[in-house]
Amino acid sequence: MNILVVSDFHNDVESLMKYIDKVALLDFDVITVVGDFTDYNVQRGFSAVDIGRLIIEELSSLNKPILATPGNFDKELLPFFEEEDILLHGNGKIIKNVGFYGFGGAKTPFNTPFEPSETEVENGLLKGYEEVKNCKTKVQVTHIPPRNTKLDIVFTGAHVGSEVVRKFIEKYQPNVAVCAHIHEARGTDEIGETKIINSGRFPEGYCGLVTVEKDRTETKIINLI
Repeated sequence: MNILVVSDFHNDVESLMKYIDKVALLDFDVITVVGDFTDYNVQRGFSAVDIGRLIIEELSSLNKPILATPGNFDKELLPFFEEEDILLHGNGKIIKNVGFYGFGGAKTPFNTPFEPSETEVENGLLKGYEEVKNCKTKVQVTHIPPRNTKLDIVFTGAHVGSEVVRKFIEKYQPNVAVCAHIHEARGTDEIGETKIINSGRFPEGYCGLVTVEKDRTETKIINLI
């Protein structure tokens, strides 16, 4: 299975439309959208749900299953994701025998709309994991990266990821852990046997591609520019 990873739109629907034709040329089976569809202020005349709906509709044109976790700006989108049956926040979903589970939101210094506690993250991940635990292949999807990796370093050099997300990976060792949130830390890393990817900000022309097969797991960043 090939998994397309996109994230961090921050209201920029125009850039999604700009790159969607290039994305369509990639080989993938599932789309994971790893949060921050919106931002503090949406365009006049639109709501946060309108922005989320536009993004999901555009991605739906690729005719692949979509799974979504909310970012720290996306609290209002949770009912919409649930209505569309794409919500991976505290849920597990199985596609072609691959188990996906996840949790959204992220702690920040900026008091953004959706900042769950570490306890909430742990409980949500466990709930989703329980729903897919019998799958041999598992993919964890969180908006916030695991702490102390290449993927949670901000421009100051500080690590700002989640300790709980890291410990969950260490304990359960999913094949892949997908994250986003820290735009400047896009790239790949590993924790034990788990491959990790932060796909970077899609409006800047970046997405991720994950391959999970019986004897092979690969993660890579794609530059669409």
